[in-house]
Amino acid sequence: MPAQKRFKTDYKGVTYIEGLSPTGKPEKIYYIRFRKDGKDIEEKAGRQSEGMTPARASLKRADKITGKQLTNEERRQAEKARKLEEEARWTIGKLFDAYTATRHPGKALDTDTQRFNKYLKAPIGEKEPKDLNPMEIDRLRLKLTKTLSPQTVKHILNLLTWIVNYGVNNGYCEGIPFKVKKPSVDNKKTEYLTPEQFKKLMEVLDTHENIQVANLMKLAAFTGIRRGGLLDLQWQDIDFERGFITIRNKGGKDEILPMNDMARKVLETHPRPEFKSLPGKQSPYVFPGRYGQRRATVQITARDIAEKAGLPEGFRPIHGLRHHYASTLASSGKVDMYVLQRLMCHKSPVMTQRYAHLHDEAMRRGADVAAEVFGNSLPGKNEKIVLLKA
Repeated sequence: MPAQKRFKTDYKGVTYIEGLSPTGKPEKIYYIRFRKDGKDIEEKAGRQSEGMTPARASLKRADKITGKQLTNEERRQAEKARKLEEEARWTIGKLFDAYTATRHPGKALDTDTQRFNKYLKAPIGEKEPKDLNPMEIDRLRLKLTKTLSPQTVKHILNLLTWIVNYGVNNGYCEGIPFKVKKPSVDNKKTEYLTPEQFKKLMEVLDTHENIQVANLMKLAAFTGIRRGGLLDLQWQDIDFERGFITIRNKGGKDEILPMNDMARKVLETHPRPEFKSLPGKQSPYVFPGRYGQRRATVQITARDIAEKAGLPEGFRPIHGLRHHYASTLASSGKVDMYVLQRLMCHKSPVMTQRYAHLHDEAMRRGADVAAEVFGNSLPGKNEKIVLLKA
Protein backbone atom coordinates (compact mmCIF):
# COMPACT_ATOMS: atom_id res chain seq x y z
CA MET A 1 0.00 0.00 0.00
CA PRO A 2 1.58 3.36 -1.06
CA ALA A 3 2.47 5.80 1.72
CA GLN A 4 0.10 8.72 2.20
CA LYS A 5 1.27 12.10 1.00
CA ARG A 6 3.16 14.16 3.59
CA PHE A 7 2.50 17.88 3.73
CA LYS A 8 5.21 20.23 5.03
CA THR A 9 4.72 22.69 7.88
CA ASP A 10 6.65 25.81 8.90
CA TYR A 11 8.64 23.66 11.36
CA LYS A 12 11.70 21.67 10.32
CA GLY A 13 11.10 17.92 10.30
CA VAL A 14 7.38 18.25 11.00
CA THR A 15 4.85 17.02 8.41
CA TYR A 16 1.28 15.88 8.41
CA ILE A 17 -1.14 13.68 6.50
CA GLU A 18 -4.83 14.21 6.01
CA GLY A 19 -6.89 11.61 7.82
CA LEU A 20 -10.10 11.09 9.74
CA SER A 21 -10.68 11.46 13.47
CA PRO A 22 -12.32 8.63 15.49
CA THR A 23 -15.64 10.43 14.94
CA GLY A 24 -15.13 10.48 11.17
CA LYS A 25 -14.25 14.15 10.79
CA PRO A 26 -11.29 15.26 8.65
CA GLU A 27 -8.16 16.08 10.67
CA LYS A 28 -4.38 16.38 10.43
CA ILE A 29 -2.12 13.67 11.75
CA TYR A 30 1.39 14.97 12.51
CA TYR A 31 4.72 13.17 12.03
CA ILE A 32 8.24 14.10 13.01
CA ARG A 33 11.43 13.15 11.19
CA PHE A 34 14.94 13.36 12.64
CA ARG A 35 18.33 11.69 12.64
CA LYS A 36 19.74 10.04 15.77
CA ASP A 37 22.73 7.75 16.26
CA GLY A 38 23.30 7.74 12.52
CA LYS A 39 19.78 6.59 11.73
CA ASP A 40 16.90 8.40 10.01
CA ILE A 41 13.78 8.05 12.17
CA GLU A 42 10.17 8.98 11.46
CA GLU A 43 7.51 8.73 14.16
CA LYS A 44 3.91 9.69 14.61
CA ALA A 45 3.66 12.77 16.84
CA GLY A 46 -0.11 12.85 17.38
CA ARG A 47 -3.51 13.79 16.03
CA GLN A 48 -5.05 17.19 15.70
CA SER A 49 -8.11 15.95 17.64
CA GLU A 50 -5.77 15.05 20.51
CA GLY A 51 -4.41 18.60 20.70
CA MET A 52 -1.29 18.12 18.58
CA THR A 53 -0.05 21.16 16.64
CA PRO A 54 3.02 21.75 14.44
CA ALA A 55 4.68 23.69 17.30
CA ARG A 56 4.10 20.88 19.83
CA ALA A 57 5.32 18.31 17.31
CA SER A 58 8.50 20.41 16.84
CA LEU A 59 9.14 20.46 20.61
CA LYS A 60 8.58 16.71 20.77
CA ARG A 61 11.08 16.28 17.92
CA ALA A 62 13.69 18.31 19.81
CA ASP A 63 13.19 16.26 22.97
CA LYS A 64 13.65 13.05 21.00
CA ILE A 65 16.89 14.32 19.46
CA THR A 66 18.35 15.47 22.80
CA GLY A 67 17.22 12.34 24.64
CA LYS A 68 14.67 14.02 26.92
CA GLN A 69 12.14 11.65 25.39
CA LEU A 70 12.78 8.14 24.14
CA THR A 71 12.16 7.28 20.54
CA ASN A 72 9.44 4.75 19.90
CA GLU A 73 12.08 2.08 19.27
CA GLU A 74 13.94 2.99 22.45
CA ARG A 75 10.69 2.85 24.38
CA ARG A 76 9.89 -0.60 22.96
CA GLN A 77 13.36 -1.84 23.87
CA ALA A 78 13.06 -0.39 27.37
CA GLU A 79 9.68 -2.04 27.85
CA LYS A 80 11.07 -5.36 26.61
CA ALA A 81 14.00 -5.08 29.04
CA ARG A 82 11.61 -4.20 31.88
CA LYS A 83 9.47 -7.25 31.16
CA LEU A 84 12.53 -9.51 31.06
CA GLU A 85 13.71 -8.05 34.35
CA GLU A 86 10.25 -8.51 35.86
CA GLU A 87 10.13 -12.13 34.71
CA ALA A 88 13.49 -12.72 36.37
CA ARG A 89 12.26 -11.24 39.68
CA TRP A 90 10.94 -13.88 42.07
CA THR A 91 8.63 -11.82 44.22
CA ILE A 92 6.78 -13.23 47.24
CA GLY A 93 3.61 -13.34 45.14
CA LYS A 94 5.29 -15.17 42.27
CA LEU A 95 6.91 -17.62 44.68
CA PHE A 96 3.52 -18.26 46.31
CA ASP A 97 1.98 -19.16 42.93
CA ALA A 98 4.83 -21.58 42.22
CA TYR A 99 4.72 -23.03 45.73
CA THR A 100 0.96 -23.65 45.73
CA ALA A 101 1.13 -25.26 42.27
CA THR A 102 3.08 -28.12 43.86
CA ARG A 103 0.52 -28.78 46.59
CA HIS A 104 -2.54 -31.01 46.56
CA PRO A 105 -5.95 -29.30 46.49
CA GLY A 106 -7.77 -29.32 49.79
CA LYS A 107 -8.74 -27.37 52.86
CA ALA A 108 -5.14 -26.71 53.93
CA LEU A 109 -4.30 -25.17 50.56
CA ASP A 110 -7.52 -23.13 50.59
CA THR A 111 -6.67 -21.81 54.06
CA ASP A 112 -3.12 -20.84 53.04
CA THR A 113 -4.40 -19.14 49.88
CA GLN A 114 -6.93 -17.15 51.90
CA ARG A 115 -4.28 -16.12 54.43
CA PHE A 116 -1.83 -15.06 51.72
CA ASN A 117 -4.39 -13.02 49.79
CA LYS A 118 -5.76 -11.35 52.93
CA TYR A 119 -2.62 -10.69 54.98
CA LEU A 120 0.56 -11.00 52.87
CA LYS A 121 -0.21 -10.10 49.25
CA ALA A 122 -0.82 -6.36 49.65
CA PRO A 123 2.02 -5.46 52.05
CA ILE A 124 4.84 -7.65 50.66
CA GLY A 125 3.55 -9.59 47.64
CA GLU A 126 5.50 -7.48 45.11
CA LYS A 127 8.78 -7.63 47.02
CA GLU A 128 11.64 -10.07 46.66
CA PRO A 129 12.62 -11.92 49.86
CA LYS A 130 16.08 -10.29 49.90
CA ASP A 131 14.49 -6.83 49.96
CA LEU A 132 12.46 -7.44 53.12
CA ASN A 133 13.68 -5.82 56.34
CA PRO A 134 13.09 -6.67 60.03
CA MET A 135 11.15 -3.48 60.80
CA GLU A 136 8.74 -4.14 57.94
CA ILE A 137 7.95 -7.68 59.09
CA ASP A 138 7.74 -6.57 62.72
CA ARG A 139 5.15 -3.92 61.79
CA LEU A 140 3.19 -6.58 59.90
CA ARG A 141 3.32 -8.93 62.90
CA LEU A 142 2.14 -6.22 65.32
CA LYS A 143 -0.68 -5.20 62.98
CA LEU A 144 -1.90 -8.81 62.68
CA THR A 145 -1.70 -9.32 66.44
CA LYS A 146 -4.25 -6.53 66.99
CA THR A 147 -7.06 -8.54 65.38
CA LEU A 148 -5.85 -12.16 65.23
CA SER A 149 -4.85 -14.77 67.79
CA PRO A 150 -1.13 -15.46 68.31
CA GLN A 151 -1.64 -18.91 66.79
CA THR A 152 -3.13 -17.47 63.60
CA VAL A 153 -0.37 -14.86 63.32
CA LYS A 154 2.17 -17.63 63.70
CA HIS A 155 0.48 -19.61 60.92
CA ILE A 156 0.64 -16.58 58.60
CA LEU A 157 4.34 -15.94 59.27
CA ASN A 158 5.06 -19.66 58.95
CA LEU A 159 3.45 -19.51 55.52
CA LEU A 160 5.81 -16.68 54.56
CA THR A 161 8.86 -18.71 55.57
CA TRP A 162 7.57 -21.80 53.74
CA ILE A 163 7.12 -19.77 50.54
CA VAL A 164 10.62 -18.31 50.73
CA ASN A 165 12.21 -21.63 51.68
CA TYR A 166 10.58 -23.16 48.61
CA GLY A 167 12.17 -20.48 46.43
CA VAL A 168 15.59 -20.86 48.04
CA ASN A 169 15.55 -24.66 47.81
CA ASN A 170 14.71 -24.46 44.09
CA GLY A 171 17.33 -21.81 43.35
CA TYR A 172 14.80 -19.12 42.45
CA CYS A 173 15.83 -16.47 44.95
CA GLU A 174 17.90 -15.49 47.94
CA GLY A 175 16.45 -16.00 51.38
CA ILE A 176 15.17 -13.46 53.88
CA PRO A 177 18.34 -11.84 55.36
CA PHE A 178 17.08 -12.15 58.95
CA LYS A 179 15.10 -14.51 61.16
CA VAL A 180 11.37 -13.84 61.10
CA LYS A 181 10.17 -13.30 64.66
CA LYS A 182 6.94 -15.17 65.41
CA PRO A 183 4.57 -15.01 68.38
CA SER A 184 5.08 -17.59 71.10
CA VAL A 185 2.02 -19.78 71.41
CA ASP A 186 0.95 -21.95 74.30
CA ASN A 187 -0.70 -24.82 72.44
CA LYS A 188 -0.75 -27.15 75.41
CA LYS A 189 -4.33 -26.29 76.31
CA THR A 190 -6.37 -29.34 77.23
CA GLU A 191 -10.13 -29.40 77.45
CA TYR A 192 -12.03 -31.62 79.82
CA LEU A 193 -15.69 -32.01 80.72
CA THR A 194 -17.01 -33.01 84.12
CA PRO A 195 -19.13 -36.19 84.26
CA GLU A 196 -22.24 -34.02 84.57
CA GLN A 197 -21.28 -31.89 81.54
CA PHE A 198 -20.49 -34.95 79.45
CA LYS A 199 -23.80 -36.59 80.41
CA LYS A 200 -25.71 -33.46 79.42
CA LEU A 201 -23.86 -33.35 76.08
CA MET A 202 -24.78 -36.98 75.35
CA GLU A 203 -28.45 -36.21 76.12
CA VAL A 204 -28.43 -33.33 73.63
CA LEU A 205 -26.67 -35.47 71.00
CA ASP A 206 -29.24 -38.26 71.44
CA THR A 207 -32.12 -35.90 70.65
CA HIS A 208 -30.61 -33.40 68.19
CA GLU A 209 -32.31 -33.15 64.80
CA ASN A 210 -29.02 -33.26 62.87
CA ILE A 211 -28.11 -36.87 63.50
CA GLN A 212 -25.14 -36.72 61.12
CA VAL A 213 -23.30 -34.06 63.12
CA ALA A 214 -24.52 -35.50 66.43
CA ASN A 215 -23.03 -38.90 65.62
CA LEU A 216 -19.85 -37.29 64.33
CA MET A 217 -19.43 -35.60 67.71
CA LYS A 218 -20.15 -38.88 69.50
CA LEU A 219 -17.44 -40.60 67.49
CA ALA A 220 -15.05 -37.75 68.33
CA ALA A 221 -15.81 -38.28 72.01
CA PHE A 222 -15.46 -42.08 71.87
CA THR A 223 -12.37 -42.31 69.62
CA GLY A 224 -10.49 -38.99 69.79
CA ILE A 225 -10.26 -38.88 65.97
CA ARG A 226 -9.42 -35.44 64.58
CA ARG A 227 -12.09 -33.40 62.80
CA GLY A 228 -10.38 -33.83 59.42
CA GLY A 229 -10.20 -37.58 59.91
CA LEU A 230 -13.90 -37.71 60.76
CA LEU A 231 -14.85 -35.65 57.70
CA ASP A 232 -12.66 -37.84 55.46
CA LEU A 233 -13.97 -41.08 56.94
CA GLN A 234 -15.57 -43.42 54.41
CA TRP A 235 -17.52 -46.63 54.94
CA GLN A 236 -14.75 -48.62 53.32
CA ASP A 237 -12.54 -47.51 56.22
CA ILE A 238 -14.82 -49.24 58.77
CA ASP A 239 -13.99 -52.89 59.38
CA PHE A 240 -16.83 -54.17 61.55
CA GLU A 241 -15.69 -57.79 61.30
CA ARG A 242 -12.18 -57.21 62.65
CA GLY A 243 -13.12 -54.14 64.71
CA PHE A 244 -10.86 -51.47 63.23
CA ILE A 245 -11.18 -47.93 61.85
CA THR A 246 -8.66 -46.75 59.24
CA ILE A 247 -7.72 -43.07 59.23
CA ARG A 248 -6.45 -42.01 55.81
CA ASN A 249 -3.58 -39.53 55.92
CA LYS A 250 -2.89 -37.70 52.65
CA GLY A 251 0.77 -37.97 51.87
CA GLY A 252 1.42 -39.92 55.06
CA LYS A 253 1.01 -43.34 56.64
CA ASP A 254 -2.55 -44.49 57.36
CA GLU A 255 -3.49 -44.98 61.03
CA ILE A 256 -5.50 -48.01 62.15
CA LEU A 257 -7.45 -47.62 65.39
CA PRO A 258 -9.30 -50.32 67.33
CA MET A 259 -13.07 -49.84 67.37
CA ASN A 260 -14.38 -49.78 70.94
CA ASP A 261 -17.93 -50.82 71.79
CA MET A 262 -19.24 -47.24 72.04
CA ALA A 263 -17.86 -46.33 68.61
CA ARG A 264 -19.23 -49.57 67.12
CA LYS A 265 -22.72 -48.79 68.46
CA VAL A 266 -22.64 -45.32 66.86
CA LEU A 267 -21.46 -46.61 63.49
CA GLU A 268 -23.74 -49.67 63.33
CA THR A 269 -26.85 -47.54 63.92
CA HIS A 270 -25.72 -44.55 61.87
CA PRO A 271 -28.12 -43.77 58.95
CA ARG A 272 -26.94 -43.85 55.33
CA PRO A 273 -29.30 -41.56 53.37
CA GLU A 274 -29.56 -41.48 49.59
CA PHE A 275 -28.90 -38.30 47.61
CA LYS A 276 -30.54 -36.98 44.45
CA SER A 277 -27.07 -36.12 43.17
CA LEU A 278 -26.21 -39.82 43.50
CA PRO A 279 -29.25 -41.59 41.95
CA GLY A 280 -29.80 -44.91 43.64
CA LYS A 281 -26.52 -44.61 45.47
CA GLN A 282 -25.46 -43.84 48.98
CA SER A 283 -22.56 -41.56 49.75
CA PRO A 284 -19.19 -43.25 50.38
CA TYR A 285 -18.67 -40.83 53.30
CA VAL A 286 -19.77 -41.78 56.79
CA PHE A 287 -20.74 -38.16 57.55
CA PRO A 288 -21.54 -36.75 54.08
CA GLY A 289 -22.36 -33.18 53.12
CA ARG A 290 -25.53 -31.88 51.49
CA TYR A 291 -24.99 -33.54 48.09
CA GLY A 292 -23.33 -36.70 49.33
CA GLN A 293 -19.84 -35.28 48.87
CA ARG A 294 -17.25 -34.71 51.58
CA ARG A 295 -18.70 -32.43 54.26
CA ALA A 296 -16.82 -29.12 54.44
CA THR A 297 -17.66 -28.08 58.01
CA VAL A 298 -19.78 -28.88 61.05
CA GLN A 299 -19.08 -25.62 62.88
CA ILE A 300 -22.57 -24.09 62.96
CA THR A 301 -24.40 -27.24 64.09
CA ALA A 302 -21.63 -28.19 66.55
CA ARG A 303 -21.83 -24.76 68.18
CA ASP A 304 -25.60 -25.08 68.45
CA ILE A 305 -25.18 -28.43 70.19
CA ALA A 306 -22.51 -27.01 72.51
CA GLU A 307 -24.80 -24.13 73.51
CA LYS A 308 -27.77 -26.41 74.15
CA ALA A 309 -25.58 -28.67 76.28
CA GLY A 310 -24.27 -25.69 78.22
CA LEU A 311 -20.62 -26.53 77.54
CA PRO A 312 -18.01 -24.16 79.04
CA GLU A 313 -17.24 -21.00 77.08
CA GLY A 314 -14.26 -21.57 74.82
CA PHE A 315 -14.75 -25.34 74.67
CA ARG A 316 -14.20 -26.40 71.05
CA PRO A 317 -17.01 -28.83 70.13
CA ILE A 318 -14.91 -31.26 68.04
CA HIS A 319 -11.30 -30.70 69.05
CA GLY A 320 -12.35 -30.30 72.66
CA LEU A 321 -13.93 -33.76 72.61
CA ARG A 322 -10.66 -35.17 71.27
CA HIS A 323 -8.89 -33.62 74.28
CA HIS A 324 -11.61 -34.92 76.61
CA TYR A 325 -11.09 -38.44 75.23
CA ALA A 326 -7.33 -38.28 75.85
CA SER A 327 -7.73 -36.66 79.26
CA THR A 328 -10.22 -39.31 80.35
CA LEU A 329 -7.92 -42.16 79.34
CA ALA A 330 -4.85 -40.53 80.92
CA SER A 331 -6.59 -39.81 84.23
CA SER A 332 -7.97 -43.36 84.45
CA GLY A 333 -4.49 -44.69 85.14
CA LYS A 334 -5.32 -47.75 83.01
CA VAL A 335 -3.66 -46.53 79.79
CA ASP A 336 0.08 -45.89 79.59
CA MET A 337 1.46 -42.92 77.64
CA TYR A 338 2.71 -45.01 74.71
CA VAL A 339 -0.73 -46.54 74.13
CA LEU A 340 -2.30 -43.09 74.46
CA GLN A 341 0.12 -41.75 71.85
CA ARG A 342 -0.93 -44.50 69.42
CA LEU A 343 -4.64 -43.99 70.08
CA MET A 344 -4.31 -40.23 69.51
CA CYS A 345 -2.25 -40.75 66.32
CA HIS A 346 0.44 -38.44 67.67
CA LYS A 347 3.59 -38.51 65.54
CA SER A 348 5.75 -37.67 68.51
CA PRO A 349 5.50 -38.60 72.21
CA VAL A 350 6.12 -34.92 72.95
CA MET A 351 2.57 -34.17 71.80
CA THR A 352 1.20 -36.69 74.27
CA GLN A 353 3.10 -35.22 77.20
CA ARG A 354 0.41 -32.57 77.75
CA TYR A 355 -1.64 -35.38 79.34
CA ALA A 356 1.24 -36.73 81.43
CA HIS A 357 0.22 -34.82 84.56
CA LEU A 358 -3.18 -36.54 84.48
CA HIS A 359 -1.53 -39.92 84.14
CA ASP A 360 0.89 -39.08 86.96
CA GLU A 361 -2.01 -38.03 89.17
CA ALA A 362 -3.72 -41.38 88.51
CA MET A 363 -0.49 -43.18 89.44
CA ARG A 364 -0.26 -41.08 92.60
CA ARG A 365 -3.80 -42.10 93.56
CA GLY A 366 -2.79 -45.71 93.03
CA ALA A 367 0.18 -45.24 95.29
CA ASP A 368 -2.08 -43.67 97.92
CA VAL A 369 -4.37 -46.69 97.74
CA ALA A 370 -1.35 -48.95 98.29
CA ALA A 371 -0.32 -46.87 101.29
CA GLU A 372 -3.84 -47.12 102.69
CA VAL A 373 -3.96 -50.89 102.23
CA PHE A 374 -0.59 -51.42 103.85
CA GLY A 375 -1.40 -48.88 106.54
CA ASN A 376 -4.50 -50.80 107.57
CA SER A 377 -2.42 -53.89 108.13
CA LEU A 378 -0.16 -52.13 110.62
CA PRO A 379 -0.89 -51.89 114.37
CA GLY A 380 -3.29 -49.05 115.13
CA LYS A 381 -3.38 -46.63 118.02
CA ASN A 382 -5.77 -48.80 119.97
CA GLU A 383 -3.87 -52.01 119.28
CA LYS A 384 -1.40 -53.46 121.74
CA ILE A 385 2.06 -54.10 120.38
CA VAL A 386 3.61 -57.23 121.84
CA LEU A 387 7.39 -57.28 121.93
CA LEU A 388 8.85 -60.71 121.84
CA LYS A 389 12.14 -61.28 123.55
CA ALA A 390 14.68 -63.07 121.53
